[in-house]
Amino acid sequence: MTELHFPFLELAILIPLLGAIVVGKLSDPHAARRWSLVLTGLTFACAVAGWQDFAYLHASEADDKWHLMSRLLGLDHEVFIIDQLSAPLLPLSALLFFLTTATTLKTKIRRFSFSWTLVSEAILLATLSCREPRMVIALLILGTLPPYWELKARGKPTRVYVLHMTLFAVALCVGQFFVEREGSVHVHSLWAVVPLIVAVLIRSGAVPLHCWMTDLFEHATFGTALLFTTPIVGAYAAVRLVLPIGSEWVLRSIATLSLVTAVYAAGMSLVQRDVRRFFCYSFLSHSSLVLVGLELVNPSGLTGALCVWLSVTLSLGGFGLTLRALESRRGTLSLGEFQGLYEHTPALAVCFFLTGLASVGFPGTLGFIGSELLIDGAVGIYPYIGVAVVIAAALNGIAFVKAYFLLFTGKRHTSTVSLAIGLRERLAVLSLAALIFVGGMIPQYGVSSRYKAAVELLNQRPRELDDEIDDDQWDDDDDDDHKKKHDHDDDKHEQGKAVAVAE
Repeated sequence: MTELHFPFLELAILIPLLGAIVVGKLSDPHAARRWSLVLTGLTFACAVAGWQDFAYLHASEADDKWHLMSRLLGLDHEVFIIDQLSAPLLPLSALLFFLTTATTLKTKIRRFSFSWTLVSEAILLATLSCREPRMVIALLILGTLPPYWELKARGKPTRVYVLHMTLFAVALCVGQFFVEREGSVHVHSLWAVVPLIVAVLIRSGAVPLHCWMTDLFEHATFGTALLFTTPIVGAYAAVRLVLPIGSEWVLRSIATLSLVTAVYAAGMSLVQRDVRRFFCYSFLSHSSLVLVGLELVNPSGLTGALCVWLSVTLSLGGFGLTLRALESRRGTLSLGEFQGLYEHTPALAVCFFLTGLASVGFPGTLGFIGSELLIDGAVGIYPYIGVAVVIAAALNGIAFVKAYFLLFTGKRHTSTVSLAIGLRERLAVLSLAALIFVGGMIPQYGVSSRYKAAVELLNQRPRELDDEIDDDQWDDDDDDDHKKKHDHDDDKHEQGKAVAVAE
């Protein structure tokens, strides 16, 4: 396997993990924030350097030069690797942690656990750079612990969260046990597939298994809930554990429930009076579209899903940070009446507007290309998916505009203290705005990268599963020559379609 020129990947995992030990021993919360800011900044730099090093190598996958993890575990193969799928996800996730730490105000530093945040970052980056099913499952389960310890330390109820995450862990272990027991068969039994589907749906917050997510946003700190959900780890579990073995009905069941979630959550976001619940339902609606794209099993639709994954993580991450900054200044925010905050925080209003536009796929933003490719790939196979995606996008757009007017317009808000943002928050706002617009105006590199990742993921599936899906999409009276020609030209056609949309 190709090696990176420097062990950027393992450094990105080890820096926050070791730094959490140092930060956890600090009694001064201000010092803890300063150390966390430095550590998350170094982690982000290593993740970006690893991404660029991987791009320079022009390889399908690469591992670190140290091989430290494989030596510690006594394995003959590398545990953590970087490939086309994880290459941009690693720096994007590290950026969210860095910006969340940087925008944590002094009024919130005693509530926000910096040490557990660093532990969560190390686990998340390790998960996104792991492909072996057993290790992926172990890291997914391990990643559920930091939010639990925060809820417990703050004296908040944990019953709903514990019940769902326990079911999630049990389903992962049971499903993988039967997958390994059945060996390399082309179609796995219900005992293997159904638990994995349940686990993916729980972690993704699909209806009716979504109540843990609204409970987490209600009781945990906004930053912790934001960092636990916005990287969309449930989609990563689906890609690594379900997509390589899933037959047509498996992928269709996930996509159908995700589609229902997208429309249902978009409708729920319209009627929320609490800002945190509004954001939670808005995020559920957008993130569910990623799982919808996985069902299509064609390069165009899967490319769109992977593009939506990046755009949702970036735009909804920025959207959440904006609401978190408003909450830090104003206290609990309500959508039941006009707040009139624009005159006090115009920069946050602009950031709210930009990230909201990107989340609904407005032209010129990062979310537009992904949504266009996803709908284009869906309509050609299942027209009802495209219609439902458009309905969800429309409802999300209405909810976003409604929330903007309620928070920033309608009346003059009087305050005895300044609500203006500081330098760190201003830099975070400018950084997010730049990434959103640059990604929307120059999408060719991103689309090309996501297309390569989609092709690699499809190549990992047994050919028999793809033949099964292709056969179901043809009428019985179609001749074999036409089907063979369709299979031969499919990849070339889909690649041209993706490039054409990007241009």
